[in-house]
Amino acid sequence: MIDKLEYLLALAREKNFGRAAESCGVTQPSFSAGIRSLEEALGMPLVERSSRFRGFTPEGERVLEWARRIVGDVHAMRADIGALKRGLSGLLRIAAIPTTLATLTELTTPYRACHPDVRFSIQSCTSNEVLRRLDNFEVDAGVTYVDNEPVGRARIIPLYQERYRLLTSADAPLGHRDRVRWAELGQIPLCLLTPDMQNRRILDRLLHSAGLEIQPTLESNSIVVLVSHVQTGRWACILPEKLARIFGLTKKLRTIPIVEPEELFTVGLILPDRDPLSPLVTALAQVARQKNHEV
Repeated sequence: MIDKLEYLLALAREKNFGRAAESCGVTQPSFSAGIRSLEEALGMPLVERSSRFRGFTPEGERVLEWARRIVGDVHAMRADIGALKRGLSGLLRIAAIPTTLATLTELTTPYRACHPDVRFSIQSCTSNEVLRRLDNFEVDAGVTYVDNEPVGRARIIPLYQERYRLLTSADAPLGHRDRVRWAELGQIPLCLLTPDMQNRRILDRLLHSAGLEIQPTLESNSIVVLVSHVQTGRWACILPEKLARIFGLTKKLRTIPIVEPEELFTVGLILPDRDPLSPLVTALAQVARQKNHEV
C-alpha cells in the first residue's frame, strides 16, 4: 500500500504519468497499474482520466492528504530506527527563498558540528514553491517569510527579522547618504527580484505606500545577477540587511538603511505539521530554536 501512496504523491508532484513513473523508478504501465490497484482497494476513482493527467477527483484529493501523512510517518519511522543504530546520517533537504540563502550557514554549520555524517541539499525557490515542495515531501524543511503571506499547515520557528537597505555604489546617486527614504528610490535605476518572489511583492507594497510605482530597469530571480549589476556602478538594488552585509563589505559598495517607514518581516524555518518529525528534521529544529534563543 505504501508504494501506491507514494505513486499518488509523485503524480501530484509531477502532474504527468510518464514523469511520475520515472521519478518512482518504474515503467509507466506499472505506475498506472499501481494507481488503478489503489483505486480498486479503496473502491473509488482517484484520478480524472483522459489522454493526459487532468487532476484528482474530490475523493482523490482527500486520499492525497492522507497519503502525505502516512508516507511522512513511514519515512520518519524508518529514519528514527536507522538513527538508533548508527546515529544521524543521510540527506537533509532544505528549500529557501533567495534572500535567505546566504544566511543558511547559521543553521547548517552548527548542525554539521553535531552531526558530521549528515549531508545537505539546499534549493533556491519562491515562497510558494517552498510550501509546495514541503507539502509534497520533495524537501524536509523550508526557510521563508512567515508573517507576510499564509504558510498553510506548517510548524514555524522564527529565525530573524528582515529590514531593508539600499545597495549602491559609493559614487552613485544617493550613494553618499547615511540613510534614504523609500520615496527617494524613484530617482535611481533599480534592479529587483522578479514578481513571483515574495520579497519583490513586499518591496512593491512598500514602494507603493511611499507613492511610487517602480518599473525596474532589470529583473532577475538571482541575487548574484542583481549584485553583479550594482557592482558596475550604474545600478542599485534593495536587499535585506543581513544579505546586504555579506555583499556590501567592499570599498566600492555601500549599504544604506531605508527608512520612513522602516518595516520588519520575520523569516523563519517551516517544518511539516506532523508527529513525530524525522530525526534529521528534529535536529534541525533544535538548531533553529537555539539560534532564535541567542538572537
